Amino acid sequence: MRAALAPGIRLLRAVPRDSRYRGLTLVLTFLSYTSYHLSRKPISIVKSQLHLNCSALGPNPHNDSNSTTWCNWAPFDGDNYNELFGALDNAFLVAYAIGMFISGIFGERLPLRYYLSGGMVVSGLFTALFGLGYFWDIHVLWYFIIVCNGLVQTTGWPAVVACVGNWFGKGKRGLIMGIWNSHTSVGNILGSLIAGAWVSSAWGLSFIVPGIIIAVMGVICFFFLVEYPEDVDCNPPQHHKDPEAVISNEGPLSLPGQSSVDHSKSPKEPAEKPEAISFLGALRIPGVVEFSLCLLFAKLVSYTFLYWLPLYIVNVAHFGAKEAGDLSTLFDVGGILGGIFAGLISDYTGGRATTCCVMLVVAAPMLFLYNHVGQNGIGVSVAMLIICGALVNGPYALITTAVSADLGTHESLKGNAKALSTVTAIIDGTGSVGAALGPLLAGLISPTGWNNVFYMLIAADVLACLVGVSWQDSFLCPGCHSSLLAACSLVEGTDGSPKTSRANCKGLYWLLVFPAFTDMG
Repeated sequence: MRAALAPGIRLLRAVPRDSRYRGLTLVLTFLSYTSYHLSRKPISIVKSQLHLNCSALGPNPHNDSNSTTWCNWAPFDGDNYNELFGALDNAFLVAYAIGMFISGIFGERLPLRYYLSGGMVVSGLFTALFGLGYFWDIHVLWYFIIVCNGLVQTTGWPAVVACVGNWFGKGKRGLIMGIWNSHTSVGNILGSLIAGAWVSSAWGLSFIVPGIIIAVMGVICFFFLVEYPEDVDCNPPQHHKDPEAVISNEGPLSLPGQSSVDHSKSPKEPAEKPEAISFLGALRIPGVVEFSLCLLFAKLVSYTFLYWLPLYIVNVAHFGAKEAGDLSTLFDVGGILGGIFAGLISDYTGGRATTCCVMLVVAAPMLFLYNHVGQNGIGVSVAMLIICGALVNGPYALITTAVSADLGTHESLKGNAKALSTVTAIIDGTGSVGAALGPLLAGLISPTGWNNVFYMLIAADVLACLVGVSWQDSFLCPGCHSSLLAACSLVEGTDGSPKTSRANCKGLYWLLVFPAFTDMG
């Protein structure tokens, strides 16, 4: 007598095949980038152990002459330890920003599964090497700068966004990626807990254990990650509402019914794979430059809070270091909520740019209010941190996920999805320049007063919003660009010479866009 089919198997069979693979891709990429952030976090935890107040620990057990620094780890035992820690941070961020532009190009030309899994294994190696410096008794600054390698960390983001973009269409991409983007905060939290477990006893393990975790996740991705739905005979997602409206070979004004390709008679097997887009070709995609500059200023604000918020709370609200650290995590909690909210609203309205712009406009006065009234009680501080985190990190999360995926599958690419990795790398690489500049500027400005730091953050937020003035029409009013071209072509002379000036065409464009922009609410 045979037993009934296992309940778990019955549940798996009840889930459609496409949904199973989509869920697998979502979980694998979530865990992959969680492990990336998990491996980045230990340095911020271990810094406090590399330079301690040795006088509070009692006399030097080794009877060395320099009794005030006997417990510190050279070369971070001198008075310039803050500058050396800053050098580590900037070495990582600058390498990450530069490497991100290159990473996307490689990501388009190499299999994503190989690229992602290989990058994770190498990232794990470098993370572990930092921790091995403890056991090998290494005290050379250049060793720690080299192994604190931001370059290999750039393999993660373009690859995971490209994989998710290949599996999920534009319809619910904002909400799905808003939830999925919480891997950043989850990785930071897990990294803090894991690093904190060994920071006081053997801080080398605070790096070695996360290094092993990300390397193991890389091996798992190698065996289970599926890059494209077509690889497992699943249906590809619908990236545009009207696939037949994509520009055909006949020209940009071809009507949907006049496409030179008969989709109904096309074979199911994929045709010849399209070539990867070039760096300059990706820059020419409408919206890439604008959103890249917007992310530069948005990430400047976000990373300044990441590096400086605990110190600000200690200095202004006069909390202890532990309380300030716990309170600062509320900014990340707000970021998770803001990313989900931004994705949900942008899916409902169809306007990614509008959602970002509104949140950035509201964020500027909220930053001003937090600086002036945010420390008037724990309740006010908690509420303001969550609100500011949502408004600052909401546009940041939306641009780095759903917007990057939308641009990587833009209609102008004629269905070529080989731009996802390059576009994602360009946008996030430009944003990483702001991530490096923000903490640096805060360090230079903070001696003049915290008010000036917040004025700098507000100015960056306003600049991010001002870039929105030139955001492309494809995000404000899909289809308006082709309508504008048609309108301008109607007023051309019989000899082909234009009778309408560029300014008049631009006026026609805003007549088309403005009603759609206001209807998005």
